[in-house]
Amino acid sequence: MSARLATIRTAAVLGAILLPTAAWAHPGHGEAVGLVQGFMHPVTGLDHVLAMIAVGLFAANLGGRALWAVPLSFVSVMALGGALGVAGIAVPFVEAGIAISVIVLGLAVALRWKAPVTAAMALVGLFALFHGHAHGAEMPVDAAGFEYGLGFILATALLHGAGLGLGLGFARFGRAMAPRAIQFGGVAMAVAGLGILTGVI
Repeated sequence: MSARLATIRTAAVLGAILLPTAAWAHPGHGEAVGLVQGFMHPVTGLDHVLAMIAVGLFAANLGGRALWAVPLSFVSVMALGGALGVAGIAVPFVEAGIAISVIVLGLAVALRWKAPVTAAMALVGLFALFHGHAHGAEMPVDAAGFEYGLGFILATALLHGAGLGLGLGFARFGRAMAPRAIQFGGVAMAVAGLGILTGVI
């Protein structure tokens, strides 16, 4: 690679990193603010982070078309839940549903449950409704709705990707210890979910 090409690529990467920050720093850019606020909402809540990573681990354990179908099911239904939340349409037991999602998905990972793909999609879709509603209902009043939604969808997809990466990485590079490590992680998630449900965490 020539020095000139390396310089251009470096400048492009830096520009991509700094551009959103610059846009956010100036007034009148509700779209950028909404995108950042939406992106930060899932990643700043332990319950959301654990559930999203668990979905990725669950999909990695199932393999095959579940690798994309299970996360896609979650993201799709979450977007619907987000729209309901923004519209002010109530969904019962949202907070309890989110906590229970961490418990159930953690147990699915811990037990290495080989669910049929359609059942796995339905399960994560059910929980996605609660997570999406929470994201939508808690949208700041100054955020642009579409960009806010895009932000939490991107963050969720990245967390799913992290779970998939962990699951597939353990399976590839640590075959002897991988199942136990992943199961231990699932148990830890389920325990954390119980703590969230009971208010201990």
